[in-house]
Amino acid sequence: MPSIDAIRARPFRIPLRGRLRWGKTSEMEAMEHVLLEVTLSDGSVGRAEIPPRPTIYGETQATVLAALEYLAPRLLGLEVEDAEAIQAVLRSFPGHLTTKGGLDIALWEAWAHSQGQELWQALEPHHSRVRVSYILGIAEPEEMLRDAETVWEAGVRVFKVKVGRDLEGDLRRLELLKEHFPEADLYADANETLEPESGERYLKAWAAAGLSYVEEPLPVEEVRARKALRERRWLRFIADDSCFTPRDLRRELQLDTFDILNVKPARSGYTQSLAMMGLAQQAGKGVMVGSQALSSFGTYHSALLAFLEPVTEPCELAFHLKAQGSFLEFPPLREGWLHWEDLRACRFEPEAFEGYAL
Repeated sequence: MPSIDAIRARPFRIPLRGRLRWGKTSEMEAMEHVLLEVTLSDGSVGRAEIPPRPTIYGETQATVLAALEYLAPRLLGLEVEDAEAIQAVLRSFPGHLTTKGGLDIALWEAWAHSQGQELWQALEPHHSRVRVSYILGIAEPEEMLRDAETVWEAGVRVFKVKVGRDLEGDLRRLELLKEHFPEADLYADANETLEPESGERYLKAWAAAGLSYVEEPLPVEEVRARKALRERRWLRFIADDSCFTPRDLRRELQLDTFDILNVKPARSGYTQSLAMMGLAQQAGKGVMVGSQALSSFGTYHSALLAFLEPVTEPCELAFHLKAQGSFLEFPPLREGWLHWEDLRACRFEPEAFEGYAL
């Protein structure tokens, strides 16, 4: 069985067409990510995109490189199929979620290549197509509508709207979206911005504005308040920040604080993401897949899990439309849907990547 022979990381930068703003203070104007390459002893190569998020996970390109420098000597020489040994190394290094998630995905792809397969062949789909959503950041109405119009023309029919800084501003933007895109489905991501005292007022207003559900309205530590607010049933709750890991998920399932799990493979890798999707499904929860503001390459890896049986909701697989460049040609959306037969044709483009490598 081939073993892990080399681990290589290459930072890259792809500008965005307009800044993405979310939460209380977070924003980004470019994808400043890392391309990870894992080579096995038989020459098989697997790749993954690591998206550092300083304001969420405390990671930067520099800390990703430092973490890989620490992890590499502990992983080199392990057999690629020895999942227990590999996961033991990753578990023994707390934090650094996207670094470890990228390692896991790259190892999955390297293993598939060692078997003479593409990664998509190792993940048998249950759905033939999935609905795709696009993240609209906090912005002035005109900027938001331009962004929405661009991706609507590209086939997006579901919008995830960043909310929570200003209720009146939220409602104005939601009304404009409904007016300009009456056929669109809308849901919100509050990024923990509400307080328990204001939660009821915001949720009632958002529900009246036609939202389908809301992601993380309250701070994660406000467990009792989140549970009580969800039980009022104004909107279904999506768990994201409260469920970074399987351990987090098991806690939230015991407390019954959410309705839909947002799994982000770039944060939890394939091994943990699959386990989390299974746990959520067993508990009767809905599942969606988030792309963590990735390029088309990272979105491809996330999208492969969106076709599995536990997934029930639209998945965040369109952020690459905000990027000014790519090194993987992502398939077009067809009236809001991504089709498996189109996705499996995607391939990494090494020459194109060199144009963005730092």
